[in-house]
Amino acid sequence: MDSDKFSTLTVTAFAFVTLSLLMVVSASPIPQFSTGPRVHGGNFSSTNWSGYAVTGPSGSVSDAKGSWIVPSIVGSCPSTNQYSSFWVGIDGFSSNTVEQTGTDSDCQGGTPTYYAWYEFYPHPLFIINSLTIRPGDHISAETQFTGSKFVVTIADVTTGQSFSTSARVHSAQRSSAEWIAEAPSSSGGVLPLADFGTARFGQDNTGTTGTCFATVSGTSGAIGSFGSSVQKITMVKNSGATKASPSNLSSDGTSFSVTWVSSGP
Repeated sequence: MDSDKFSTLTVTAFAFVTLSLLMVVSASPIPQFSTGPRVHGGNFSSTNWSGYAVTGPSGSVSDAKGSWIVPSIVGSCPSTNQYSSFWVGIDGFSSNTVEQTGTDSDCQGGTPTYYAWYEFYPHPLFIINSLTIRPGDHISAETQFTGSKFVVTIADVTTGQSFSTSARVHSAQRSSAEWIAEAPSSSGGVLPLADFGTARFGQDNTGTTGTCFATVSGTSGAIGSFGSSVQKITMVKNSGATKASPSNLSSDGTSFSVTWVSSGP
């Protein structure tokens, strides 16, 4: 990706979506594709991410946790497949690994499709069969580094179901924590972004806030507590037009929303 006068960072997208297999082969791994954000006046733009990141020195990030309400697909699904992913994780903002877990709200075969997944990139992504995800469910998720490995945990607070697993990612930099709405990618590039309306991070079904936190250099706090290390990311088309827009953080720095604007890509 072309750099501008500031810098170009590397964002690791969450999946190489194998369109014909995603709905039916949930135990099969799905590899990834990479793209990157661009700096514009202190904020960032990306062709596949929208949300917030907290950055730190290499080896400093040990925890990222948050929650969101599973967005419902708006209106009827089009005839072409569209995708939207919502997750919390460590790394990927300025490094080549990402350790993450989240949910999808997709249009596949003309039908709204919802599921949970995890990934320790460059290891492949796996869909979590044991969680039944529905629009409106309250999701809580966390990625932790325990000293030798990463642990991801995701819970559907609405149903009481949960899942946790761990892996070693030897080249992980642990230099960022993220809370992201994403347009997944295929070998051909970024895929159309499904119309999810508005995704609410750090809120439950009652609108109560206070659940997006990170631990950086041993200090735990809300997203907004990390000052100049907080990076706001807007998803854009290749033309630069907005595809998904993050709100400002709440007054306590713990929550925000991302609003769909266009399918792109």
